[in-house]
Amino acid sequence: MTGPGTPATARVRAVRLGPRALAALVLTSAVGVAAFCWPFLAPPTAQLSAHAQDAPWLFAGVLVLLVAVVAATISESDLGPKAVAMLGVLAATGAALRPIGAGTAGIEPMFFLMVLSGRVLGPGFGFALGSVTMFASALLTGGVGPWLPFQMLSMGWFTMGAGLLPGPVRLRGRGELLLLAAYGFLAAFAYGTLMNLAGWPFLGAAAANISFDPHAPVPANLARFVAYCLATSLGWDLGRAVCTTLLTLALGPAVLRALRRATRRAAFETPVTFEGPGA
Repeated sequence: MTGPGTPATARVRAVRLGPRALAALVLTSAVGVAAFCWPFLAPPTAQLSAHAQDAPWLFAGVLVLLVAVVAATISESDLGPKAVAMLGVLAATGAALRPIGAGTAGIEPMFFLMVLSGRVLGPGFGFALGSVTMFASALLTGGVGPWLPFQMLSMGWFTMGAGLLPGPVRLRGRGELLLLAAYGFLAAFAYGTLMNLAGWPFLGAAAANISFDPHAPVPANLARFVAYCLATSLGWDLGRAVCTTLLTLALGPAVLRALRRATRRAAFETPVTFEGPGA
C-alpha cells in the first residue's frame, strides 16, 4: 500500500544515446561491418588478402572508434559517479567470469551476464558495457592482440541486442526469461560466427577447401565460410549457447532483480513520481 509521499513508481530509463554517441556508434558499426565482411563486399579479383600485414593498423583504428563510443555515451548521458561505478563493477564481474570454463566446450558464463545487463540497462549502456568488459577480460587473461577490437565489437553488439528486445518495461516473469534465453542462445551463435569471420580470410592455404579464395565469387566463398564454421567451431558455439541459456533460466530472476535495484540506486536519469493520499 502506498502512503502519502511514498514513491509509487520509480521507473528507470535506460541510458540514452545522445547525438554524438549515436553518430559514433553508427560509424563504428559501419566500419566494423566492413572490417568483418570485406571478403564478401570486395570484388572477386581484389587483392586485399595480400595486405594482411596491414591488419593491425585497421584493428587499431577500430579500437579508437570503440573508445570514442564509450566516451561519448558516458559524457552525453550525464552518468553520475554511481552509474560509472556500476559500469566498472559489471565489466569487472564479466571479465572475472570469462576465464571460468575457458577451453572447455565453449562454457563462458560472462555471456549470460551481458544478456541480462543489456536487458536492464538498454542498448546504449549495453554496447559500452560489452566493449569495456571484453577489453577488461583481455587484460585479465593476456588475450590482447589484433583480434581484440573484433571481440569488443561483437560483444558490444551482443549486449546491445539484448537492450533492443521488446517489452523492456511491461514484460516480466517467465515470458521475459524465455525471451532472454532464446536471444542468448541465438546471439551466442552469432557471436561465434562473427569471430570466425574475423579470422577466416587469413587462414591461407592451411585448409584449401574451406579457406578464403580472393579470386572466387561470393557464393563460393560463402559456401567455404559455412564449411569452415561447421568444421571448426560448431561444437564450441553450441556449448556457449547452451551455457548462456541454462544460466539465464536458472539465475535470471535473481540477477535481474539485483540489476534493477542497483539501477534505481544509481539513478540513471530516473524521474521519481509520487502518489498522494487519494491515488
